[in-house]
Amino acid sequence: MRGDCWPVAPRVASAARMKEKNGEHPLGDSGQLVLLGLFLSVWAADSFFLRKSTFLSHHIPLLLRLIVLAGVLVLAFFLYRSGHAVVSHGARPAGLVSTDAFKYVRHPLYLASMLFYVGLAVSTASLLSLALVAVAFTFYDYIARYEERLLVAKLGKAYEDYMERTGRWIPRVRTRERTETRV
Repeated sequence: MRGDCWPVAPRVASAARMKEKNGEHPLGDSGQLVLLGLFLSVWAADSFFLRKSTFLSHHIPLLLRLIVLAGVLVLAFFLYRSGHAVVSHGARPAGLVSTDAFKYVRHPLYLASMLFYVGLAVSTASLLSLALVAVAFTFYDYIARYEERLLVAKLGKAYEDYMERTGRWIPRVRTRERTETRV
């Protein structure tokens, strides 16, 4: 046996440990790809071929659905570009990132993915696709909570304060009274 060949299981376990050290769930990337493939398959099949759960499309004007799709996709694109610019440049930041989209939500890349799913499901009024959005949300929420535990362990109080200031999925509205009492 050559020296560069390792059994598959240790490689997978090693990759999982590396991802965990980077603050990610070991199955996060593969889970997202499976969800994307499943969602796009179900959405396309239901929206364009089977039409089993798209009966609402006859009652909701197409223009309204397309306006919602455009708005959601613009927001998803902003979150994706802003969030991805931070985490994709070579080495990941060592400390807390609370700029750009991370200033508003703690998981802008995951939120962008969910908004993409919502936009497509609403554009064709596919109830089956909307049900998959609920599954996707459950998955992303699980992954986000897992990663937040790792980040609290790594960054401590700084991340706990960030969690208090910033919503996981929905931006927190700061009232004047609340910000004045902290200053």
